[in-house]
Amino acid sequence: MIEIRSHRGETGPAPEPAGPLVLDLRDVAADMLPLAGGKAVNLGVLIRAGLPVPPGCCLTTEAYGRVAASAGLDDVLRDLAATPPNDTAALAELAGRARALMLAAPVPDDIAAAARRAERGPVAVRSSATAEDLPDASFAGQQDTYLNVTGPHAVLDAVRRCWASLWTDRAVAYRAANGIDHGAVRLAVVIQDMVQARVAGVMFTANPVTGRRGETVIDAAPGLGEAVVSGAVNPDHYVVSPRGLITTRRLGDKTVAVRPLPGGGVEHVQGTGTEEPCLGDAQVIALAELGRRVETHYGAPQDTEWAVDEDGRLWLTQARPITTLYPLPPERVGADGLRVLFCFSLAQGLHRPITPMGVSVFQELATGVRELYGVRPAADPVVAVGMRVFADVTGVMRSTVGRKVMPRVFDLMEARSAVVVRGLFGDPRLSVSRRSALPAIRRVLRLMWRYRIPPRVVRMLADPERAEAHVAEVGERLGAMLAAPSAMKPVQRLDHVERVLRHLATLVPSLFPSPGAGLVSLGLAARLLRGRTRPGELQTVLRGLPHNVTTEMDLALWHAATRIRADEASARALGGPGLPDPVALPPVLRRELDGFLARYGHRAVAEIDVGVPRWSEDPAHVLGVLANYLRLDDPALAPDAVFERGAREAEATVETLARRAGGLRGRVVRFALGRTRMLGGYRETPKNYLIVALAEVRGHLRAAGADLAGRGLLDQADDVFMLTLPEVRAALGGADHRLLVRDRRAEYARESRRRHIPRILLSDGTEPEAVASAAPAADGSLTGTPASPGTVTGVARVVLDPVGAHLAPGEILVAPSTDPGWTPLFLTAGGLVMEMGGANSHGSVVAREYGIPAVVGVADATSRITTGQTITVDGTSGAVLFPGDVTTDR
Repeated sequence: MIEIRSHRGETGPAPEPAGPLVLDLRDVAADMLPLAGGKAVNLGVLIRAGLPVPPGCCLTTEAYGRVAASAGLDDVLRDLAATPPNDTAALAELAGRARALMLAAPVPDDIAAAARRAERGPVAVRSSATAEDLPDASFAGQQDTYLNVTGPHAVLDAVRRCWASLWTDRAVAYRAANGIDHGAVRLAVVIQDMVQARVAGVMFTANPVTGRRGETVIDAAPGLGEAVVSGAVNPDHYVVSPRGLITTRRLGDKTVAVRPLPGGGVEHVQGTGTEEPCLGDAQVIALAELGRRVETHYGAPQDTEWAVDEDGRLWLTQARPITTLYPLPPERVGADGLRVLFCFSLAQGLHRPITPMGVSVFQELATGVRELYGVRPAADPVVAVGMRVFADVTGVMRSTVGRKVMPRVFDLMEARSAVVVRGLFGDPRLSVSRRSALPAIRRVLRLMWRYRIPPRVVRMLADPERAEAHVAEVGERLGAMLAAPSAMKPVQRLDHVERVLRHLATLVPSLFPSPGAGLVSLGLAARLLRGRTRPGELQTVLRGLPHNVTTEMDLALWHAATRIRADEASARALGGPGLPDPVALPPVLRRELDGFLARYGHRAVAEIDVGVPRWSEDPAHVLGVLANYLRLDDPALAPDAVFERGAREAEATVETLARRAGGLRGRVVRFALGRTRMLGGYRETPKNYLIVALAEVRGHLRAAGADLAGRGLLDQADDVFMLTLPEVRAALGGADHRLLVRDRRAEYARESRRRHIPRILLSDGTEPEAVASAAPAADGSLTGTPASPGTVTGVARVVLDPVGAHLAPGEILVAPSTDPGWTPLFLTAGGLVMEMGGANSHGSVVAREYGIPAVVGVADATSRITTGQTITVDGTSGAVLFPGDVTTDR
């Protein structure tokens, strides 16, 4: 036990407390978080609601604050504020210093006496932090709990250890990761009558794995609940449906039980396993009903801990929000039945949230698409959930044509989503309601005729040189559409933005003939070569494609880097520990950066979000990539050399496949694959033109934002991107949205920390992928979709955000997803692993063109692979392997 040093005689009499030292739990109200902490507040709320909670008291944060003030934490707090969240070693060292200081700090007499008086027989002593059990951060398990504490001195000892546990390594790391100020957090301590539990466990009032609301999940084991909470036992597992039926009953071995000791403390008893359930069906149903009462009271799903005592009475010992659930769609979604939502922003490479203006722009674009195709959906086609853009694909799912087309498109673009969608076809709630294909066929034919797509595809195949002129012509039309008078009133700018967004939908059919002809050619060749190709050969044909604006951009940046390398002052500016100030660059670096931005400054990481600054506004990412390029000193790995080598391999593969086919078939294969190579690169052009338009739109919106900031209706010009288009129009009319903007910035910050985004989400909150997840491979390897052939073994670098990322030459890039803003990193990568994507998604296309092995659609890759780990990427078979004897053939 820790020695308790008296405060008396060191600093004089105890100061007058600013708040009560002790509160009965019955007196703790919902507005007492700063005084009682999250756990005590939740227990007090439950008691006031008439729910069964063991009696007890709370030693308030006033006690912790007085002890911490004398502990000398100032230096630790200063160092913590300067430590990045990913420096776990430094955080752990500082946490250890803080714990030692807290344990050594003297305890004032009045606080010590208050803690001792709380002992009324065996008690549970629980930490209750002010940053704990919150709606957006549960802090579950971050601070300590001591069970079956007996005797006043033991209670005081447990209180001190709880105070120190505010500074455990895990608590400090959790606060750092969630952006919570260490100095602002305080800790109260709950001292509660001990429930001598016959059986105990945890209960979630929504399924924490699948997200399904109303489904209660219960884990139970004999003895105290600590065995279940800590994961020391395989508990009995029950799932209760929203209708109160037990739908799953899986008995655990229950070989460990935590039991109270007569003199205080607990013991782990081994060998107590039983095949008998520790709860009867009636108790399971009663527990689920209790959980529903708790959820109803809070208005949100809850994670609870419970116990059944020796007399069979049920107690709640804790309740906190389930913070890991993905938000539900708006109530209007699903009002007419189950809806299926596809995360469009994630498929486009955005793991981060999208600004409200970005969502609003997508909704305007969707309106233009509906008008173009003559479709009138029954529901909103674009929905914002968790500040991500979801497309409502229910109508497609419930049509005969949609069921044939959508999974095949996903096979190419987002392979894991294709598996999920096919798994939903058997759900009776999503049965086919539109069986005739004629309406869809008529719309497609009408669109093809309007834009003269078939004859243009034929002309492109006959004369591929026409493609470049056609693309340039569409670009000129886009420029004319974007043109606007230099002097425009803010309302006129908004009108112009909405007109542009409505008409952008015409870009895709206008530009389709060029990449469409390449796609048709590839399909023809694949059919003619069926049964004659080896794994990866057709993908090799797609390496080093000309006319791809994204690879042209990356190579332009590489060529700029080679010229910068030759200038000593510029190379030195990029070789330091940090990035140079963009305002004060050496002349050569300034010239090269300006030249690149003049052509590509409209692009950005997460560029489909109009609320994200373009590179022309903030070139930090470009400067970081240039710094990465300067580290590459092997001429054989130079990106332009790799690109040219890939192009030669592709041409050689075309000849190999043509000879293998032989005769007339071989000549047709040679022609088709040749056209594929000449036209396939244009597939990136529609996206580039869209981004050009969004950059112009962003400029007009910033101007409107500057006007609103000047009028005092916004705090700053860029706040306009935290509003929607209708809200901006209202603001231009005089509405003050500053409070709304502040709330949305806080929500954006919270959502930026979210690690898991569902690919497919049902309107009841269910994530179908979680319901039907495949078991991991027996050998521990990860599997996905082969995207770029070849095998490479190297050191992994997990990157969640490319801005400021450092990727050493030859390292394997592991990312949640990518968009064009990521692709400069591909030039020095040895391989690519992505959680999202399919064989024809953006990252796959660029990886093939650079000839780097790639596997995409790998579930949880960024959490199952760690930076510095050696992995093997087999882009031919679609496997990611861990250390072993694998030959590199890249």
